[in-house]
Amino acid sequence: MDRNQDLKDRREASKLGGGEARIDRQHAQGKLTARERVTALLDEGSFNEIGQFVEHRSTSFGLDKNKIPGDGVVTGFGTIHGRLIYVFSQDFTVLGGSLSETHAEKICRVMDLAMQNGAPLIGLNDSGGARIQEGVVSLAGYADIFYRNTRASGVIPQISVIMGPCAGGAVYSPALTDFTVMVEDTSYMFVTGPNVVKTVTHEEVTSEDLGGAKAHAEKSGVNHFTAGNDIEALQQVRDLITFMPQNANEEAPSPTMFEFNKSKLETIKNILPENNTLPYDIRKVVDSVIDDNSFREVHEDFAKNIVVGFARIEGRTVGIVANQPASMAGVLDIDSSRKGARFVRFCDSFNIPLLVFEDVPGFLPGTDQEWRGIITHGAKLLYAFAEATVPRITVITRKAYGGAFDVMNSKSIGADLNFAWPTAEIAVMGAKGAAEIIFKREIAAAENSEEKWLEKEAEYAEMFANPYRAAERGIVDDVILPEETRAKVIAGFKMLENKAETLPKKKHGNIPL
Repeated sequence: MDRNQDLKDRREASKLGGGEARIDRQHAQGKLTARERVTALLDEGSFNEIGQFVEHRSTSFGLDKNKIPGDGVVTGFGTIHGRLIYVFSQDFTVLGGSLSETHAEKICRVMDLAMQNGAPLIGLNDSGGARIQEGVVSLAGYADIFYRNTRASGVIPQISVIMGPCAGGAVYSPALTDFTVMVEDTSYMFVTGPNVVKTVTHEEVTSEDLGGAKAHAEKSGVNHFTAGNDIEALQQVRDLITFMPQNANEEAPSPTMFEFNKSKLETIKNILPENNTLPYDIRKVVDSVIDDNSFREVHEDFAKNIVVGFARIEGRTVGIVANQPASMAGVLDIDSSRKGARFVRFCDSFNIPLLVFEDVPGFLPGTDQEWRGIITHGAKLLYAFAEATVPRITVITRKAYGGAFDVMNSKSIGADLNFAWPTAEIAVMGAKGAAEIIFKREIAAAENSEEKWLEKEAEYAEMFANPYRAAERGIVDDVILPEETRAKVIAGFKMLENKAETLPKKKHGNIPL
């Protein structure tokens, strides 16, 4: 026997996965194979496979006659833009990508290596779930993965790409990672599928409506990024990685080149409407401050009343958190608080400075919000900012009312610098509501109560609906012109480069979950 040829033959057999027919079926569904996905994700020629010849150990239900090298998952390491990355890619052509004991062991192996060597982990998920024929050992395999996801949280970046079915216990590993990317029409996530839903609740629902990319992008917030196909999803991940450090002990990479169109310094002057009750798109303000074409929005289709994402300023990564007056007047509610808090905590975990743009009229009132726990959920965003030790700068563009002013990275909860535009209104509440309370008796006693109300509203606005009372008290560090924002932010972050702040010694805090 030619042993070298034998090795080559075994390698080729492993690369075929479940065989040509199943590969063709995968392609017919608009999906790449597990190996094609790894090739598209990593730098050309950089992939080194681990566990190529692993086979399952099961003998029940005829599995002993159905052994395929690799056991339904491709694992290993490579590079993205020259930086070390660990990856696993589930192979749906092998027993539906189902997770077995050995399949889980392979994933755990690369997770352990990622932790030990301080490099990001990317999971390409395409699996029918636990391998039923193996029973509890496959479930234990999931638990082994969940345990490592949790231990790796805040230590290395973890990204999940959903590129096929992801059901039952399989959804919890992606949920424990930092970001989830889903592919339209070919991927879905749910704890219980449409058939179980129909049996238990009698609801008729399709897989797409129940747990497709759009449903999780818009309704649940489980999905952070949506892609039109496999290649687009993998390109998104390659781009996203460039904004992150390798691990919690490093800084995000800084490109040596950046561009900033100085005409944006003129544009920013005219973004806010003269009427302070009219909406505007906060993204235009963000774009006028950051490097050209550098904003990568996270959770774009979920809780649109707050905007979060990564950007660069003079080539350095920053995390953006901004109220969005163009949606629900930028009010904070349950979903926007959760969305903001999650993003803030990621940035703080990985040494990414935070830049906050504030235009918030308060928290959303109503029985629905109160009964669903706006108090607890709003406190999540408050907790996340107060806990963060990275450099933090806030720019108040317009409204900063009530408790929402405190929550949106105020100096009193640890912001390093707070700037306000001349259009800023920093007060307990809007002038109209405040006048109604403060001058209630005078308004009631007046011959023309409507006219008196308007008079007192204007009086209150003159006194409080501006940034100068806050500036007098040092609650705002400086009142700046809109066109000065980028320069002030750059100078602020440079000043804060060596910021050293530690939390009180403890095991961990008890965030209001």
